[in-house]
Amino acid sequence: MSSQENVFKGIKVVELATYVAAPCAGRYFADLGASVIKIEGFGGDPLRTTAPSEGRPSDPYEDTTWDLENAGKKGIALNLKDQAGKDVLFKMLDEADIFITNWRSDALIRAGLDYDTLKVNYPKLVYAQLTGYGEMGPDKDLPGFDFTAFFARGGWLGTLYEKGSDPMNLVAGLGDHQAGLYLSAGIMSSLYKAEKTGQGEKVTVSLYHCAIYALGLLVQSAQYGTRYPINKRDMLNPFMNAFKTSDERLIQLAMPPYNVFFPKFMEIIGKLELKDDPKYCHFENLGDNSKYIYDLVNDYMETKTVAEHKEIFVKEDIPFAIAQLWEEILEDEQAWANDFLCSLKYDNGNTRTLLRQPIKFKEMGLPEYTRGPYIGEHSQEVLMELGYNDEEISALKEKKIFVEWNDIKNK
Repeated sequence: MSSQENVFKGIKVVELATYVAAPCAGRYFADLGASVIKIEGFGGDPLRTTAPSEGRPSDPYEDTTWDLENAGKKGIALNLKDQAGKDVLFKMLDEADIFITNWRSDALIRAGLDYDTLKVNYPKLVYAQLTGYGEMGPDKDLPGFDFTAFFARGGWLGTLYEKGSDPMNLVAGLGDHQAGLYLSAGIMSSLYKAEKTGQGEKVTVSLYHCAIYALGLLVQSAQYGTRYPINKRDMLNPFMNAFKTSDERLIQLAMPPYNVFFPKFMEIIGKLELKDDPKYCHFENLGDNSKYIYDLVNDYMETKTVAEHKEIFVKEDIPFAIAQLWEEILEDEQAWANDFLCSLKYDNGNTRTLLRQPIKFKEMGLPEYTRGPYIGEHSQEVLMELGYNDEEISALKEKKIFVEWNDIKNK
């Protein structure tokens, strides 16, 4: 066991959440040694059913998406519609430091699991809620996914594509992961407050807010007339574009200090006569001449392969990156060298590449990557830890207050 796994040892987290964003926060605390108990219904978190849309096999014994969000947690499957099931949850909260949920506010109120109700009996509890659109306003109770609350409402889908073309293809998890790690930061601040003052806190993060915060530079600039989507040739700085190579790959350039890089790049493309031309060498005077520079760069990029450009740009210290495909990321030497990726051997015998959360510690080392729980895998274990005896556990099972993985897998 690495020292990282002991950082939050003794901290108890109860997670009543589905899909990606809120469970991502629970995963953060599990990685750091907290005891995280994930509550699911008898049918399981819907995240368990997303394999077909992601091109993965539907195999409960090899669920890479599930493990990305739920590694290291214990799982209990509870019937929360029955008071006996709620009583189990309340017993968990008796010992919990953190409660994580992404249930909508109205549902939490109806279930008696809203912050104002729980803080009466659990005054030191850190209550963390992930929402789609925030707690207030006319749309507070709309269902929110990253496709809708983050990408669409948050200004990504309507702006970040080439003008005149179709919008980008969306992929699940991008907004969720940002929101989940923001929620983790809020939880840690609240946990510190609770330890210092004995008073709990409610921390909320919304997908919508995360989206507009991530786009904050441009959202704020829109006040001054900066409008997206735009054509690449209309970019204010022509060096901040992606260009095709002769072998049909894409390279993204990033040279925000235009004046610094202009003479250097003109040397690379063989346009020495432009290095000191006042129409082109000063960004302040560039104006519509930016289109001419874009065309020069675009024509040059189409003359060489991605490998040839890479050799030149590395040598000349030009900021760039090849637009990698996902399968290339899985083999990326840089990612493996920094432990961004890891391997996990599954119970079915397959070994797969998985991703670590993107926060690393020098002294504490890396957590061991383990799979997430099967539905109800730890139900009896959790109940025993809560103090239920064998007779009580049998009675709860008879009343269908909980189920175990063996009950489900043998159906």
